[in-house]
Amino acid sequence: MIYYVEGKLTAKGEKSVVVDHQGLGLEILVPGSVLESMPGVGCDVKIYTFFHVKEDGMQLFGFLSVRDKELFQQLITVNGIGPKGGLAIMGALSSDDIRMAILSDDAKTIAMAPGIGPKTAKKLILELKDKIDMESALQEALDQGEQENFRDAGMTAGHSAIVADAVGALTALGYSPTDAMRAVRAVPMTEDMTVEKLLKLSLRNM
Repeated sequence: MIYYVEGKLTAKGEKSVVVDHQGLGLEILVPGSVLESMPGVGCDVKIYTFFHVKEDGMQLFGFLSVRDKELFQQLITVNGIGPKGGLAIMGALSSDDIRMAILSDDAKTIAMAPGIGPKTAKKLILELKDKIDMESALQEALDQGEQENFRDAGMTAGHSAIVADAVGALTALGYSPTDAMRAVRAVPMTEDMTVEKLLKLSLRNM
């Protein structure tokens, strides 16, 4: 119903922000990760929103990207995980980590979110695993990691094969895809990076 809100940030609370959109102050509930990424009050912002209607009221939830918004909508379809649980999960983990944890049956990682126990985490994985495509999730995570690592160096994202091979090698060693991806993405990429070098540096982050 409300795809996104664009305007001036007028207030930041513990769990929400207020955006002035053409004189209308909209309170938007956001995960902690979004709050940390928000600029100062008075700055222009654009937040992708999900309008949630329930019996006792209406709430607007906000995210920094369409992908994050779509993931939140998937999370709250799981019985027992409402909007509060969805925000808790997305506040504790990145979208890429959540998707990789689901695909790799990594309930322990999902249970790191406040209020999400092991049983709920396993249920979430069971209900959403078939709804997430492994190849696209991995590629999106790789692309995002490369953009972050290459941006300052001015390089193009041409190391997908190297990164994928390193993640595959770590997974073969027994690490979960979630931990493997996180370790690989923590390594600063260089033009002369090889699979062997990346794997060695990534192991230091495990």
